[in-house]
Amino acid sequence: MDGPGIRFTIFVQGCPHNCLGCHNPQTHDFSGGNQISIDEIVEMLEEMSYISGVTFSGGEPFCQAEGLYNLALRLKDMGKHLMCYTGYTFEQLAKKNDKYTDLLLSKLDLLVDGKFEQDKKSLDLRFRGSSNQRVLDVPKSLMEARPIWAEQYK
Repeated sequence: MDGPGIRFTIFVQGCPHNCLGCHNPQTHDFSGGNQISIDEIVEMLEEMSYISGVTFSGGEPFCQAEGLYNLALRLKDMGKHLMCYTGYTFEQLAKKNDKYTDLLLSKLDLLVDGKFEQDKKSLDLRFRGSSNQRVLDVPKSLMEARPIWAEQYK
């Protein structure tokens, strides 16, 4: 399960982290994958009114922050809950000082941050693969300028 409710997950191509034990190693190569337009994604979701949220996964979504931000704008207009998985920590993303990283963060509801660590893997964790990862409430985290756990997922 890639987040709360009935979701649509978008897997992006390209990841610099190469975490040992990654469940999507086929997404690491930046030259792989298939392109799909924002309009195509929106059209698919318009036909699936039962979808309550969209999850950005990877690969590394923040390597495509501009495109995902533009998609997020459309998805928020549709009333979708947005969640994102990243190998970066919230603190690393905040320090990037990158316009589209900041804009994408501003549209997210939840962020699962941190690299997957094989030695901390647990099947008992909700929405995360290893115990070092956090499920963050992004609006609260941005408001307080520090990572704030989403209470229901601690």
